[in-house]
Amino acid sequence: MTFQAMKLIAAMAVPVMLLMGQSDTPAQRSVTAVRYWTLNDVTRIAVEISGPFEFRTDRLHNPDRVYFDILNTHLKINSKPYYVEAVGDTLLQKIRIAETTPGITRVVLDLTGNVTATSSTLTTPDRLIVELRMTPVNPLRTEPPPPAPTLRSVVAAAQPTPPPPTAAVKPAPTPVKIPVRNDVPPAPDVKVPVLLPEAPKLDGAVSNSTNPVGPPAPGEEFHPAVGDQGPDEVAKAARHNSAGTNSLIRALGLKINRVVIDPGHGGHDQGTEGAHGLLEKDLVLDVALRVGKLVTEGMGAEVIYTRSDDTFVTLEGRTALANEKKADLFLSIHANSSSYPLISGVETYYLNINGTKDAMDVAARENGPTQNSIFELQNLVKKIALHDKSEESHEFAKRVEASLFSFSLKNFPGTKDRGVKTAPFIVLIGANMPSVLAEIGFVSNAKEEALLKRPDYRQRLAEALYKGMEKYTESLAHFQAAVKQ
Repeated sequence: MTFQAMKLIAAMAVPVMLLMGQSDTPAQRSVTAVRYWTLNDVTRIAVEISGPFEFRTDRLHNPDRVYFDILNTHLKINSKPYYVEAVGDTLLQKIRIAETTPGITRVVLDLTGNVTATSSTLTTPDRLIVELRMTPVNPLRTEPPPPAPTLRSVVAAAQPTPPPPTAAVKPAPTPVKIPVRNDVPPAPDVKVPVLLPEAPKLDGAVSNSTNPVGPPAPGEEFHPAVGDQGPDEVAKAARHNSAGTNSLIRALGLKINRVVIDPGHGGHDQGTEGAHGLLEKDLVLDVALRVGKLVTEGMGAEVIYTRSDDTFVTLEGRTALANEKKADLFLSIHANSSSYPLISGVETYYLNINGTKDAMDVAARENGPTQNSIFELQNLVKKIALHDKSEESHEFAKRVEASLFSFSLKNFPGTKDRGVKTAPFIVLIGANMPSVLAEIGFVSNAKEEALLKRPDYRQRLAEALYKGMEKYTESLAHFQAAVKQ
């Protein structure tokens, strides 16, 4: 081999070796977001990374904390070189993130004490998931109960304590005989009183501590003072549903005490946008707040919002909140869109695996923000199939849709009733209460968009949603004002 040939081979080998070296070095990723959810007995943290990643973890004490080093990454959440967020729930005090060394991003979770951390990873997008739970107490290490008292110890405890030896003991007084009178009936036998639980007080009742008269004597009839009112509510049994049957909810006489209202989208998730700039996230938030006020004033139920401002909340987090707050009803409010600009009207959905083509198109659009991967499909299908509130959700959806369509017909004479539909909406999956999703209009329709921009129209729309909820709750067991005779 000539010197020129050897020189040529050496020159060709250098870039090849450089390329091989580069292929062994993984591309650097970015830590782009962190979110957390506080549930009943678990706090869940999700750290989002821009691609596949590896990490290492360890636990430190005094103070208690756990950290995760995400390898070959840099922090890109904000313009600062660190990220700190106070949580302050029963398990997690604070989240701290920073690059401890170039290419290593450390996530530190400051714990409240005896907390167990478990970690896993998800894809699409790539995330580090950490779940915190209170460490269960080992029953084998508990202190043994004190020994049961013996008869001797009980008797000894019952005896009066003898006086100190130095104390002078006074002689017992001489008993005085009381003459017996024949005209006085003998005293009844003394019986040990039985302690009964205190009877609950009715609203407006006056306790004995503030009533100078005191309770009535045995056998004495109690006459309320002038102006005292009897109970102002009577219980009403549930009616049959539209199929003429009673669900378990109706048979058990269960009632509505707490309602969760969910304005769709929010934050960076704007939802659909009208031809003249109306954003779905702004429209549904305004309508939701109006509905909540009507529910509070008209139904007397507690109202909880999944968001009350322009904040992004995950679809899964909305249902988790409803379950955590033990809601009795869940209403998710959205606005519709179509490639056909003349389509208008309202439609209401409840959860099911199957749906028409149009319904599945709507579900695909509304489910866009979910973080679930394809691997989780089987688990989602099981949750839908086991959704034991489906019958009542269908009934709830029919009441809402009937009220919405009646309202829509007044503004769009001759409009078609788009009806009650089913689709696999992520925001409804796993809800432990009757839950529906209402599409309150098409922002893609110029005429309907113009109406949806008006505050007075939104108020009437909120009233229509409220009337649908009210009709549904009236069909369940409930209390109502007593009729005065």
